[in-house]
Order: sequence, then structure tokens, then C-alpha cells
Amino acid sequence: MNRKFLRFALCWLFAGTLPAFADLPAGSIAPPFEAAAALAGKAFKYTLSTELKRGPVVVYFYPSAYTGGCNLQAHTFAERAEDFAAEGATIVGVSLDSIARLQQFSADPEFCAGKFPTASDVDGSIAKSFGIEVRAAEPGKKDTRGEEITHGRAERTTFVITSDGRINAVIGGLRPAENVAQALTVVTQLAKESAKRY
Repeated sequence: MNRKFLRFALCWLFAGTLPAFADLPAGSIAPPFEAAAALAGKAFKYTLSTELKRGPVVVYFYPSAYTGGCNLQAHTFAERAEDFAAEGATIVGVSLDSIARLQQFSADPEFCAGKFPTASDVDGSIAKSFGIEVRAAEPGKKDTRGEEITHGRAERTTFVITSDGRINAVIGGLRPAENVAQALTVVTQLAKESAKRY
């Protein structure tokens, strides 16, 4: 049986039972990107290459602001933001939300709480460059505030990118809080490895 057929068969067999994972594996060079972003309610231009000069960056893609799992993930990242900073890492959330929605979400004390920026990928091009599945908006779907969600959504996937621009880890298929915990485990290990080198 050739490999192409085997891969197709396995994908078909597990379709619907396993989460979609990003195409870019660990070891790949992360696609550079710039995007409108918000931090504590204020809009600015986020540039990945600039943040990488400071150290590792945790780039986490999520379906939509003001939805159950995404609210929990943002809240958990905000709670652990100081732990990530202690290991020399920064965080950025990326979704297809408009910058106006993200300005509210980034400042909301229940969620991002001004602890890290969230970037607006309105056309899904950033998510797609990372190999992430982007789905169209579902008509009538509402957020936790009762507002209709009119934008598409990216599959929940987190990338830990080292300062040389290389993807160190890809985290998918976990519950929101577990996703955050795994990302922190990765950056903690990176910090330990860096300390050994110096």
C-alpha cells in the first residue's frame, strides 16, 4: 500500500474524531506577520519579528472573542502572563475578530485584562500561512454577549516560536486551559535550556 493512499485512509478514518492540526510542524520557520492589534483597549500594529527580538513568542490562534472556550483560554493566559514573562516569553492571541471587538476583549478584566495583545486576522491570511484551518461564519451563531458572530474562525492552535523565528512546538487538540498549561511548560523548558547554554 503506498504512503499517499495510507495517509488518505487514515485521515478519512479519523475525520471528525480528531482535531485538525496545523500543517507547519515544529522545526519550521514561522511565517512573519504584521497585524492590527489591541492591548488594554488601545489599537496598535503588532509585528512578530519585533517581539521575537525580546525572546520566545507564544502565538495562539483561537476561534472568536466572547465565546466560551476562548474566554476561558484568554482568562487563563492573563492569569499566567507573569509566569510566561518570568521565562522571557511574550504572548499574542490571533483571531478573525475585528479590531473593534478585540479592543473590547483585550481590555475586559474577565478575559485578556490588558495582560497581552490580541491581533486581528480578519481575512484569515495569518492563520492560513501557519497552515491552520479557517472556517466560514455560521449564520445565526452568537457570542456570550448575545451578539451575532459574523466572522470566520480559526482552529484553536498554539505555536511556541523561539527568538530565531523557528517553531519549537505546536499545541492543538487540548482544552483551553490545558493548551495554556502546555505552552507554559514548553517556554519553561526553553528557558532552562537557554540557562544551561550560558
